[in-house]
Parts: sequence; structure tokens; C-alpha cells
Amino acid sequence: MQSWTSSGRRQCPSLLARLGALLVLLPLLAPLSAHARPATGTAAPATFFVSPSGADNATGTKVAPWRTITHAQSVAQAGDTVYLRGGRYAFDVATKPCASRTDLVAGVVLNKSGQEGRPIRYWAYPGEKPVLDFALIKDDCRVKGVEVRADWVHLKGLEITGAPQQPGNHENHESWGVWIKASHGVYEQLDVHSNMGTGLFIQGGSYNTVVNSDSHGNYDPYSSNGAGQNADGFGAHVGTGSPGNVFRGCRAWDNSDDGFDLINSYSPVTIESSWAWNQGYLPGTRTPVVQGNGNGIKAGGYDARYVSNAVRHSVRLCVAFDNKSAGFYANHHPMANEFFGNTAFGNGVDFDMTVITPTGEEDVQGILRNNLSMSPRNKLKIAGTDSGSSSNSWERGRGVPSETDFVDTSHRGWDAPRQADGSLPHLLHYRLRPNSPLVDAGIDVGLPYHGKAPDLGAFES
Repeated sequence: MQSWTSSGRRQCPSLLARLGALLVLLPLLAPLSAHARPATGTAAPATFFVSPSGADNATGTKVAPWRTITHAQSVAQAGDTVYLRGGRYAFDVATKPCASRTDLVAGVVLNKSGQEGRPIRYWAYPGEKPVLDFALIKDDCRVKGVEVRADWVHLKGLEITGAPQQPGNHENHESWGVWIKASHGVYEQLDVHSNMGTGLFIQGGSYNTVVNSDSHGNYDPYSSNGAGQNADGFGAHVGTGSPGNVFRGCRAWDNSDDGFDLINSYSPVTIESSWAWNQGYLPGTRTPVVQGNGNGIKAGGYDARYVSNAVRHSVRLCVAFDNKSAGFYANHHPMANEFFGNTAFGNGVDFDMTVITPTGEEDVQGILRNNLSMSPRNKLKIAGTDSGSSSNSWERGRGVPSETDFVDTSHRGWDAPRQADGSLPHLLHYRLRPNSPLVDAGIDVGLPYHGKAPDLGAFES
């Protein structure tokens, strides 16, 4: 029964009572949000999905994935994982137009950072291969396929290809597959190839780890300083105050310039347990590229200039072979770099330790330990009497190592599929036989080894 006032208006229940009832019902009536998070100080990690067949107005779940990485980034927070489903993600326009023919643009820009211990992860969905293909971009300037300006991000399992140059534009150097100016990133199990410039390039930032990744078949036909001059597999040209950048378990092959290039790096970089072969040729051939340098691992240098603030790089447990120029190259660095436990064969020169002195003259210096070369000593440019050179194959007074020292000496198969965890394939190539005099012939440089002493070369028997 309703009650009425003397004026004839219906009397309403208590406003407070009605508000209380509404507050009780709201959680039940509100639609569930795909992005709802607990109201706590630290949000619980969330998982989202992106697919070439998705839609950015979907919920981002496995059954209703988004379409673009850009939208996923707009939602993801520190600690979240964005799974990219398999398939081809074709990009035909950059995120902004070219302001000039020498401008820099990108197909994907990652600029939202995670946190220490809570990176934002952009991972391939297990068992699938997402392909980020930038070949259709026609923007007439320099193109970065994936530009990373965010700290604490982790890219894993992605194939990245096709960062273009435009045929009529010869005003620029290379484009890039992945371009990084950020810190504390992990770039894991990437397959970066067929870009018109360097596959993966660290422009700046500290403590980035590039691990178990491949970069191959990169060639820059329209560069302003000559076709093939700038397409490295991996590069790090970091400034001062940017320590801790590491390449580990990586492979570079068939790149028109160099496999790994540390030119103009003013902070130390480490390259370890990595392989580089067949640089300096048109990809997939043995046709030399005139402008391509063709070094396997180029450890530093400042355009053949002496600088007083040069830093020491470290190259260890690596293999370089069949490169047009040097396998391991100091590139006129102003100080001796470290080369520990490396293997070289079939290069123009296996080890070229040419440096530049304060007076601008060339010298030969290097801290070389436990290295193995298949070339005679007189074919190497090494620190012959330098105190930093010891326990290398050419100093043992036994001549060039014999093929009988190794289980296998094949130049083929180094691009075999990686192991299930992404690590390098386990090959018998250039692994020492147990009875080789090169076993236990090295000296302790602080790296792991079996037996009484380290073996010579990149692999422990």
C-alpha cells in the first residue's frame, strides 16, 4: 500500500535506503570488463592476445583477440604478457608520415615501459610463428620496422622482415628491422631477415640482452654511401654511460656488410657464444658486394680516428668463417680489445687486430687468449709479440691445426634449426677430438671449461 502526503504527492522511501540498495546491486549489474584488474597496489599480471584475424574492438582474449600490437600496448601494464598468434602481420604504412625524405618513421613503436621484475612481454604464442612484415611500407624516408623506446620489455619468438628503402631515394643510409633506444630489454629467439639495412640495432640504452636470435639476408641496395654498405646482422653503436649490452647465442649470416658491428660504441659491449659467416656477399650467394665490408665480428673502431675515451669490448667463444674480409676485426680501435676462445676459418683474414695509435698511425694489438685459427701465422694480422697474446693456436709451434683435430670440419649446416629452448643447434662442426693437442691447451680466463685447462677455440670437448 502506497502512502501519500497531504498535498497529494507520493511519499518516497528514504533516499539513503535506496542508495544503499543500489550500491549492493551495482557489482551484480555491471558488465564484466576484459581489462578489469584487482584494486590493489600492484595489479596482478594479465594475459592478452593479438592475431592477424583479430579486431581491436574485441576483448583481447584468446577467443576474441585484438588485431594490432599498438592497441595491445595501449592496454598492457607492467608484468603483462601479450601473445601474438601465428600468421603474417602486414604493414603498409608507418605510424606517422615522413616529414622529409631523410625523416625516420616506424611500423611499430613500443614506448610503454614495464618495471624491474615486471617487464611487458610481447611473445609468440607457443608453437606458432608471428611474422611482422614491413615490406609494403611505401613511406619515402628511413624506416624502422619495430622501434623500441620503452625500458623493461621482452620480445620473444617473433619473425621480423622487410623494413624497406625506396628505390628513388638515395639520400639515406639503411633502414632497420629492429631499432632500440631503451634499457633492460630482452630480445629473444628473434628471426630478423631480409631488411634493407641492419637486422637488429641498439642505438642507445643499457643492459639490453639479445639472446638466441638470428639476423640474416639483410641488404641495403639504395644507401647513400653505396649499396650493401650498412646492412649488418647486429649492431650496437651506444654512447657513453650505456654499459651492459650483450649479444649471446646469436647467429648472423648472408648480410651484405658485417655480421656484428660495434663501431662508434662508447660503452663496453660483449659478444659471446655467437656465430657469423658469409658476410659481404649478395644474400644467398658468393657474389661480393663492392661496398659491403664483409667482416664476421667487427669489435669497435671510430671511423679510423683515435679517441681518448675509447672502451674495451669483449668477444668470446664465438665462431667466424667464410666472411669476405676478416673473421674477427679490431677495425682500427684505439685500444686492445679482448678476444677469448674464438674459432676462425675460411675468412679473408681470420684475425685482424689493426688498431690506431694516438699519433694516427696503424699498429697491431689485442688481448688474445685461447683462440683457434685455421690459417698460418703469416696470414693473420695479430699482436705477434704483444703481451696480451698467448695460448692461441698459432703460438704453439705446431703449424696450422689439422682437420684431424676435429670431429667434423663442415662449412654447411650452421643455420640448422635451434634447439627447443632456442639455444644454438648442437653441431659437431669444429669440435675437437679428445686426442687433439688443442684440448686443455689454453689458460684460465675466467670462462667455464672442462678438464685441466680450457680447450682452444669456441667449443669445449
